Amino acid sequence: AFTHVFAFGPTFRAENSQSRRHLAEFYMVEAELSFTESLQDIIQVMEDLFKTVTSTVVSKCPRDVELFHKYIAPTQKVINMTEKICNPVTHFGISYNEAVEILKQASQTFTFKPEWGCDLQKEHEKYLVKHCGEVPVFVINYPYDLKPFYMRDNEDGPQHTVAAVDLLVPGVGELCGGSLREERLPFLESRLHRLGIADAYQWYLDLRKYGSVPHGGFGMGFERYLQCILGVDNIKDVIPFPRFSHSCLL
Repeated sequence: AFTHVFAFGPTFRAENSQSRRHLAEFYMVEAELSFTESLQDIIQVMEDLFKTVTSTVVSKCPRDVELFHKYIAPTQKVINMTEKICNPVTHFGISYNEAVEILKQASQTFTFKPEWGCDLQKEHEKYLVKHCGEVPVFVINYPYDLKPFYMRDNEDGPQHTVAAVDLLVPGVGELCGGSLREERLPFLESRLHRLGIADAYQWYLDLRKYGSVPHGGFGMGFERYLQCILGVDNIKDVIPFPRFSHSCLL
């Protein structure tokens, strides 16, 4: 009944992640768009959300932003970056294939060697943002085996990718992750059977059983967004009561 919907609330991470950019509980904007068959539609909404919120924060809360830029991140880098974000044309788009080639040709040595079929690490994401001029970067079309079962199969031959997109931003790395969703029941059934989880996800198959519409969506981590525009290094410093692995021992 609704073509564009969103939710904003707490999200819980199952992985035991111990880092400066992970929490066990964090807030996320989740958006879903119906009747779309193009990743560009998803990217456009991501970009509009990012720029609109940043413009609003900068215009309505200038003293708060200036406080962080003066005492927490006392460099012009963050200020210049927020100005770039608000610019009408800032994003840079590359495919996963292009990203891997850029990383392989990089002069610096990475802890995790970039290879096709491997996930991008934070050091890779930060390098890609730097390589593209310290502006938001959209990376699209990730390997099929790297992403969740619900992402739409691109049916693109030997390399086999899905219609997925990540938004990488300065200082943080991945901020948003999204995709077109697989609305075709046979494709979903095949993949779930191959993964051995068809029974557990029968309810998901039922959503497609009597037909669906092409759709897609994404999520944006709110705390990571604050890190990005304020220049805060540790995600635990942008949430009132940070909850992370082993922080609440009973």
